[in-house]
Amino acid sequence: MNTRRIPFRTLLRVETRKLFDTRGGKVISGVLVALAAGAVVGRGVVSGPELHTVAGTAGIVFGILLPVLAILTVTGEWSHRTALTTFTLEPRRGRVMAAKCLPPLVASVMACAFAMLVAVPVTAAVAAAQGVPADWRVAPPALAGWTATTVLLTAQGLALGTVLMNAPAAIVTCLSSTVIWSVVGRLGSAGEAAMEWLDLNTATIPLVNGDVTGADAARLAVSALAWIVLPMAAGMVRTMRREVD
Repeated sequence: MNTRRIPFRTLLRVETRKLFDTRGGKVISGVLVALAAGAVVGRGVVSGPELHTVAGTAGIVFGILLPVLAILTVTGEWSHRTALTTFTLEPRRGRVMAAKCLPPLVASVMACAFAMLVAVPVTAAVAAAQGVPADWRVAPPALAGWTATTVLLTAQGLALGTVLMNAPAAIVTCLSSTVIWSVVGRLGSAGEAAMEWLDLNTATIPLVNGDVTGADAARLAVSALAWIVLPMAAGMVRTMRREVD
């Protein structure tokens, strides 16, 4: 067993490369960039030159593909049967998992920045083409909340991938949760209450709007606990105890 402590920056560099080097990572990253840019352009043409609205359209793509990319990141060692090599080179599994989780979260922030960079020229071009003034107003709390929501949804993917250790199962759970909760929300007042407290997508709506009250923060905390904190904690326990061969 290797007892030499590998610098964390080395682990981080390796796991960042893994995030984009695999076939699935390359495909999802390429599709994410293309769809996000296409969504921004399409929304600008349809809705007009409003920067906040145009940029925010990319969030639909981010909410679907970034969690999937995160899931593939943390399940790749098990699906590709490389866990033995990875955990032999670095037996401190907690450090490896930390290095795996950071790149997708950073990528989420960068994705939001990319959407804004694309939205600015699109807004200007649409305003010029339609002969109307562009609306450049972007509320900082809403922008920060949108970015934080993207990070939280990516963290949800990381947590599900870590606890389930199976990419298809985690992806299906992550993507189907929105449909399931929409059904639950139609089951009367009890269903609506459960959806408000336990559905991460619903709980982050005030965050995206940049208007979070104390009650909103409490619902968001409970939802994050249920979908991120507890699954991640259970997944870390499984990762530490699972035998590799």
